[in-house]
Amino acid sequence: MRVFYNSVAALGITAGAHRLWSHRTYKARLPLRLFLIIANTMAFQSPQMHAQNRGVLYLCKSGPLHSPRGGHLFSVLGSSFLSLQNDVYEWARDHRVHHKFTETHADPHDSRRGFFFSHVGWLLVRKHPAVKEKGGKLDMSDLQAEKLVMFQRRYYKPAVMLICIVLPTLVPWYFWGESFQHSFYAATLLRYALVLNFTWLVNSAAHLYGYRPYDRNIGARENALVSVASFGEGFHNYHHTFPYDYSVSEYRWHINFTTFFIDCMAALGLAYDRKRVSKAAVLARIKRTGDGSHKSG
Repeated sequence: MRVFYNSVAALGITAGAHRLWSHRTYKARLPLRLFLIIANTMAFQSPQMHAQNRGVLYLCKSGPLHSPRGGHLFSVLGSSFLSLQNDVYEWARDHRVHHKFTETHADPHDSRRGFFFSHVGWLLVRKHPAVKEKGGKLDMSDLQAEKLVMFQRRYYKPAVMLICIVLPTLVPWYFWGESFQHSFYAATLLRYALVLNFTWLVNSAAHLYGYRPYDRNIGARENALVSVASFGEGFHNYHHTFPYDYSVSEYRWHINFTTFFIDCMAALGLAYDRKRVSKAAVLARIKRTGDGSHKSG
């Protein structure tokens, strides 16, 4: 159950919010867009945990929701649950800002501020004014015109509560005889924490550790371990160099389950107009700006 839910939720981020709606690297027909919007809601990528949630922190630490083994974990995740802000529209807006203003004050998770900040610290503080300023100037008309994205934005809070929290807790408890506590902590909280941290590694580790075979002048790196954890999102130097490539990698299916998924959807006629960078363009860029670590073959 956890593996299935994590896999579907991850595709909602990688194939959905990232490659489809943030970068428009391919097009998807309605059934696939519907699947990805539901999967993205399952993932629930919460962007901010503000001071207004201190009340729930107190309740979870000392009130009836506290337990000696899991109360503090629940308090942290509980505050995140109450934020309920990061629908596809907001995710895409922040990600487009990240690409346009990478490693500046306008970058929501500026890796120059260290691993902790780019991994999770940026979620624990208010956005830098430059992030809000630059984000407010972006043209988001393409997403505003997409009814499914705006429908998710309108009903995001109740949808997250049902799909991300209630169902993963009740299904193992009701159908498989799991205790309610085990179902809640494992199928809901642990699953949620894993999805979040695997995704956050792209913002942190893939900007700090690895090679830069395509552009040595930017912080984004090639990190195979991050690709394993994030379904192919760790080829980050390539992605920041060629953000319009649907595969986010030169090597297509290699450590890249998301590309495999999109190609399967294309074979079924649900995905089309997949954008790719020509081999000649890739090689020319490697020769011009790479760090010399690229292995031809």
